[in-house]
Amino acid sequence: MLLIVPLLTGYLLDLLLGDPEKLPHPIRLFGAAIDKGEKLLNKGNNRFWKGSLLTVTLCAAAFFFFQYSSFLLLILNPVLYLIFSTVFVYYALANKTLIDEGKKVFQALDAQGVEAGRKQLSRIVGRNTAALTPQQIRIAVLETMSENLSDGIIAPLFYYAIAGVPGMMTYKMINTLDSMTGYRNERFEQFGKFAARLDDVVNFIPARITALLMVLVSGSRRGFLFIFQFGNQHKSPNAGYPEAALAGIMNTRFGGPNIYHGIRVEKPYIGTNDRTVMHHEIARVSSINHKVCLFAVVTIALIIYLTYT
Repeated sequence: MLLIVPLLTGYLLDLLLGDPEKLPHPIRLFGAAIDKGEKLLNKGNNRFWKGSLLTVTLCAAAFFFFQYSSFLLLILNPVLYLIFSTVFVYYALANKTLIDEGKKVFQALDAQGVEAGRKQLSRIVGRNTAALTPQQIRIAVLETMSENLSDGIIAPLFYYAIAGVPGMMTYKMINTLDSMTGYRNERFEQFGKFAARLDDVVNFIPARITALLMVLVSGSRRGFLFIFQFGNQHKSPNAGYPEAALAGIMNTRFGGPNIYHGIRVEKPYIGTNDRTVMHHEIARVSSINHKVCLFAVVTIALIIYLTYT
């Protein structure tokens, strides 16, 4: 129960509350620590080793802070431990926010036009949205929702199943390091390389689990085939798998060239059917995300229960 109750309660809190922007969030603290470390160390020679040192130090700090805090609270009062763990499971999950942000882009595009859609999309993607067509905006949303279903939901749950809140929050630190320093440009090419590779490693299994869960809850044979046909057709060793699954489920085409931070990045296509994505289809994608998250939470809870009884 010390593992199951925080898992289920944290999931329900995320489902009800999402991620209120004004609420203090540990990821912002992670980001502040990364920013300070990067400004201090990302200069001069040996930038790869300096970036590696920052990554290892912050990941170890995250793991041992949550491990020690959990242990101490469990000794003091199990109720405090349950509250602490529940809060951080809630913080680590991003299911409702991911779905809500995707819906907001579709709604802005449909109600206010392409400029509003581009502006809303820029909140959730790293690519340049200034010249995107309505079709490209909708495709970008679907790609983001599938990729972040792995990064923002299944991967944190996977590491919770392995190592509880300490494992979950250490994963969030790795993911935040990659999102802030894992760029292939002059500033971060060397400094962020270790964080980017570590992020690839820790997401290897969750990304593939995510893709399989997506086709399982949707019952899509084409989605299953797309995982094997197009899953490796992506610059990322992981992002292509959930994207391929959703492209197959929706019978559409993802990928292609895009502008990231002013640089044109050539990306292979995932899928072949370049059909127009309709406004109402966001509801189906949202349903898939909800079902995958619920399935994962219930499955992990059952595994924990069966393991300890």
